[in-house]
Amino acid sequence: MMKRTTIKDLAQYLSLSTSTISRALLNDKNIHADTKNRVIEAAQKLGYKPNVTALNLKYGKTKSIGFVVPEMTTPFSSKVLQGVHNILYPLGYKVIILQSDEDPLRERENLLLLESFNVDGIIINLCHETHNQEIYQEIIQRGTPLVFFDRIPQNTLDVSKVLVDDHIKASLMIEHLISCGRTKIVHLMGPSTVRNSVERAGGYQRILTKHNLYDAQLMVKTNGVGFDDGRIAAKKLLDNKVQFDSIFAFTDTLAIGAMNYLQEQGIKVPEEIAIASFSGTEFSVNVYPQLTSVEQPLTKMGESAATLLIEKIKDDSSPSRTIILDAKLVYRASTLGKAL
Repeated sequence: MMKRTTIKDLAQYLSLSTSTISRALLNDKNIHADTKNRVIEAAQKLGYKPNVTALNLKYGKTKSIGFVVPEMTTPFSSKVLQGVHNILYPLGYKVIILQSDEDPLRERENLLLLESFNVDGIIINLCHETHNQEIYQEIIQRGTPLVFFDRIPQNTLDVSKVLVDDHIKASLMIEHLISCGRTKIVHLMGPSTVRNSVERAGGYQRILTKHNLYDAQLMVKTNGVGFDDGRIAAKKLLDNKVQFDSIFAFTDTLAIGAMNYLQEQGIKVPEEIAIASFSGTEFSVNVYPQLTSVEQPLTKMGESAATLLIEKIKDDSSPSRTIILDAKLVYRASTLGKAL
């Protein structure tokens, strides 16, 4: 395998200084045209490729941005990432993707790593609402803009963000379950350290209280938001002989894990137990029965976040903006059967 050709190799080949080679490659007007042509011909002949990172560092921009998310195992983050690419790729930006695994310490390490790479900005879905607040502020003050999506920090931080109205959409989903005749609705909760979880639980609680149906015992804390966490929660409900006729889950993964377990135990969905979730991924239509869910516009979320980041990259004094996207309630077979 041939060694990469460097500016030093070109300088040696042409008996010119490395600074002359660099300036010729950058089309410096003070370098004679004949010299430029010699350098370009030699670069082509020896297969020289410029070190883009070094050049960008020299001129203050790397044309790269960071994308930090709690997980990349479900389609959620990849759908948002597609939207980010839709905006940034045509502008010549590359995206560095880092996963925090729902660990604030790893998230902090990821952010500092991206800063060391001199990225032009960072798009982030945080894993804990308050844990890394100080490091977010420090990174912004050092000149790297941050834009948050889905899970956002507390209002004390002046940043641009993209979200949906979790409280309202969760409320509407609970109204749907009640309209289907369900009265004992379990909520499989998300982590209490993120805004969305609190907002969705708040919407659930508000509507059930309004209908005199709220029972605190039906709010179930889970260890995580994956399929297995949903299965474990459903098993505990059955083992503890909890009476319930429906489930509203924080994510589609929780909902599907619970649904699979219930069906394995011979429980009919939706005839005996209806199931609904907060989603936006294709998981909800690739299960049986298909899952009723709040569909978040994930690609649009990524496009909006990238647009806000470009605003900050172009002018770091531009005011922070919050974009609230509309999510649709899509009613599918997992809730549309009749209660017994």
